[in-house]
Amino acid sequence: MEKTRDVVIIGSGPAGLTAAVYAARANLQPLMIEGVEAGGQLMLTTEVENYPGFIDGIMGPELMERMRKQAGRFGTEFLTDNVTSVDFSTSPFEVKTSDQSFTAHSVIISTGASARMLGVPGEKELLGHGVSTCATCDGFFFRDQELLVVGGGDSALEEAIFLTKFASKVTVVHRRDTLRASKIMQDRALNNPKIDFIWDSVLTEIFGNGKVAGARLKNVRTGDESEIAAGGVFVAIGHTPNSSLFEGQLELSGGYIVTKREGTETSVPGVFAAGDVVDFRYRQAITAAGMGCMAAIDAERYLEAQHDG
Repeated sequence: MEKTRDVVIIGSGPAGLTAAVYAARANLQPLMIEGVEAGGQLMLTTEVENYPGFIDGIMGPELMERMRKQAGRFGTEFLTDNVTSVDFSTSPFEVKTSDQSFTAHSVIISTGASARMLGVPGEKELLGHGVSTCATCDGFFFRDQELLVVGGGDSALEEAIFLTKFASKVTVVHRRDTLRASKIMQDRALNNPKIDFIWDSVLTEIFGNGKVAGARLKNVRTGDESEIAAGGVFVAIGHTPNSSLFEGQLELSGGYIVTKREGTETSVPGVFAAGDVVDFRYRQAITAAGMGCMAAIDAERYLEAQHDG
């Protein structure tokens, strides 16, 4: 495997794979270091119905597999390993995995973000079977059901309000007796007749036989425990961008990689970033893919300018 590359792509979700398609078609022969857990958050998603072109929907892992094959068809090389360190202080840049080292004239980072989870029994087992971290992705499947949303910030209330389009009732479970969300979001949620609140409470377990049937709650003030029936549990306690590898190398804000307003270039010329490691606002497969396209075009233009210079 060639050790010096025009483009190294770190991460293999929709952003990285789209960047790979564009970079490979530009004859840049990209190397994608896809990570041991390749494919990003869509590997945890059952059915995707809002990705354009799939009339009947598509399973998340199948969509990722199709993208991967498309990138491979144009000449992307894949390495199934994790990046352990990077050095962006000199050019070409250095990218190391557990047992190999590469140099790159440009780098595209698409390492994504991980939804924060509750860590309670049943959550992992029922993820994709009633447990979700994305109302926009999955709300449609819960028509006329009673749902739980866990969290108290803007994202939790946005999820809850969105879910009222489908659900018969949405109950927000929050560990405190006041919300952290902005005043406008609080007003919208508190005045929505379909939204109830359970205060001072945490989920201790999510239960169901193959799909979510309900959850057990504990009041943090009194210690009282209770059960509540629900067809789905939406965990909305935030996301953690997968950016720790780049601390001290790139400008970060709240853990997210900062890019220039007019494109995808980071604080280091020649290093680009796309997808959920940058985007804390939309966090959709289609927006990640769009940013991956932008990053590949930005990288191609950067390399052309270097060559011309």
